[in-house]
Amino acid sequence: MPGGQRHAPKPGQRRSGQPGVGQPGARQAVAGGSVDEGKIADVIGPVIAAAGMDLESVRVSAAGRRRLLRVVVDSDRGVSLDDAAAISRKLSAALDATPVMGDFPYTLEVSSPGVDRPLTDPRHWRRAVGRLVQVTAADAGSISGRILAADDDGVTLDVAGDHRRFGYATLGAGAIQVEFGHPQTELGATGDGH
Repeated sequence: MPGGQRHAPKPGQRRSGQPGVGQPGARQAVAGGSVDEGKIADVIGPVIAAAGMDLESVRVSAAGRRRLLRVVVDSDRGVSLDDAAAISRKLSAALDATPVMGDFPYTLEVSSPGVDRPLTDPRHWRRAVGRLVQVTAADAGSISGRILAADDDGVTLDVAGDHRRFGYATLGAGAIQVEFGHPQTELGATGDGH
């Protein structure tokens, strides 16, 4: 407000003109100090876990006079638009009940990881089974292969028709390769291509 004082709402109080229910959108921050991404993660992590999802990242950046809070979530079944809207409502309620976002208004953005997210944790590899990846292996250098299986100890890749097992400790971060077609087995095609 030009020339006026900035007032933070009481917990649970909303700013007028806010997007409708279920739409990620603007939320007014409650009173408090500076923003700490670790403390935000502490507040929203249990809410995300209760929804059966994993918190992948929390990022706060300046966006004009507002802050942009980007939260990335994932799950074994993926994250639909309905899932993102539902978790956004729950996260807004949790954030509004604490002073963790400080005195400034903020916009909450909830999304799922993109295809460019590096595969660094066993759950990332497990969720990418069937995808083509590029990765550096300690004993083989840079390799490209399709993920056949992934568990808590390692991953099995199809590298040029050879099934090779790698422990996570021997692998760098995997990068999913964008494919413009799908293997025939994914499309349900028969051996003759139909």
